[in-house]
Order: sequence, then structure tokens, then C-alpha cells
Amino acid sequence: MTVALETRNLVKRFGGFTATNDVSLTVESGARHALIGPNGAGKTTLINLLTGVLKPTSGQVIVDGEDITSLSSHRRVRRGIARTFQINQLFSGFTPLESVLLAINERDGFGRSAWRPLAAHLDATDEAVDLLERFGLSGVMGEKTGRIAYGKQRLLEIALAFASRPRVLLLDEPAAGVAEEERSEVLAIVRSLPAEVTVVLIEHDMDLVFSFADRISVLVAGVVMVEGTVGEIAADPRVKAVYLGEDAT
Repeated sequence: MTVALETRNLVKRFGGFTATNDVSLTVESGARHALIGPNGAGKTTLINLLTGVLKPTSGQVIVDGEDITSLSSHRRVRRGIARTFQINQLFSGFTPLESVLLAINERDGFGRSAWRPLAAHLDATDEAVDLLERFGLSGVMGEKTGRIAYGKQRLLEIALAFASRPRVLLLDEPAAGVAEEERSEVLAIVRSLPAEVTVVLIEHDMDLVFSFADRISVLVAGVVMVEGTVGEIAADPRVKAVYLGEDAT
């Protein structure tokens, strides 16, 4: 087994409140690993710890065998970790093509020259167009992001994370706020992400979780209550009681 992402006894306290408590996870390379739990369970805090937005009170974050606990968010991206956010972080005045071009140029170390004529960025432009097509955005690549459908905005955010060529991709509720008629497209594209990219998904939509994940961790009050396969989690009475709202009988 090759491990892509690991946490060891990860703790985050805010004053007297413990948001994550002794969280130890092991995510295999190429896995589709879902992190579920009720509101306030500490899921987004955990993602922020993985990406360096927050520093842990104690514990370690390890990627491909390297301890990255002390690294900044920017340096973690360089190590192959990318993420999306529960609420998108897009530039509404940019077009999808401009946004993806900027992400590619930043990745390749050409951020300061990103706005040269497109002819000077032929390789980047070709990559951006291919990426937008992969994520179902070729038809809106020239429109202002603030004017495209919200489902397309969610796909653009995933495309931007993917542009960094991550080894580990963290998706924080990619279908949140998406209209029902757009959800199928978002779900299909999330499911079609390349097998070589390890994906950790935070999601409340259990249909998405059960159709996507090969392993699920259930976080409750900052603690990993249970972890297992989709079948094991679906049948676990503790999950039914705490997360799915059923009696544990």
C-alpha cells in the first residue's frame, strides 16, 4: 500500500474549544476517500489543517512520506496538495479562460507575465482550453465568471485546483448550493477525475458520497468515530444515529 496523505494525532484547539481531537487518517494513493459528519464536526477545520490555512496545536500532516506540518499553504501546493472551498473563491470579473491561464502561469512560475498576449502563451492556452473542455466549461470560457451558472462556477473552482497538477485533491462540498438540474453534471465530472489523483471529499450529499467513495471516515465532535467501506458505513448503527438521523437499534 502506498500512502498519499496521512495525519497523525492531529489536534486543533481554539482557546478551550477542541475542533479536531487526535485525528489520525491514512489515505492510499489514488483513493476516493470521503469525510462526512454533522455540521460542526470539524471537517472544514481538518481540511484547513491539511492545507496549511491553520496550524495544528499538535500532531502531524504527512504527504508522500514527507512531514509538511510546518509548511505554508503555498509550499503545500508545490508539494501537490490542492483544494476547493465550501464557498467559491473565484474572480467574478475574469473569464474562465483567464482564470485557468492565471493558475497555469502561477504553477509554472510565470505569474508576473501572465497577461502577455495569448500568442506568447500558446502551450498554456492549449492546456487551459483542454482543461476547460474536460470540466464542461468550453462553452462559457469567454464569459465573465460572475454571469455563468453556479454549477459551472463550482466546476471552474475544481478546474483551477486541478490546474496545479495535484497529487492530492481536497474537495469541500463541491455540490453545495448547486441547483438540482446542474448537480448531475457536477457529480459526473467529480466521478471522472483521473485515477492517479487521490481525492478527499467533504460532502453532505450522501448519494454523491456513496457513489464516489471507496472509503469513508465519519467525524463527530472533532473525533473520527468510525471508518470503513461504503457498505460498512451505510450499515453502521452509530452512523445512522449520529449522521443519518436514525435510531441506533
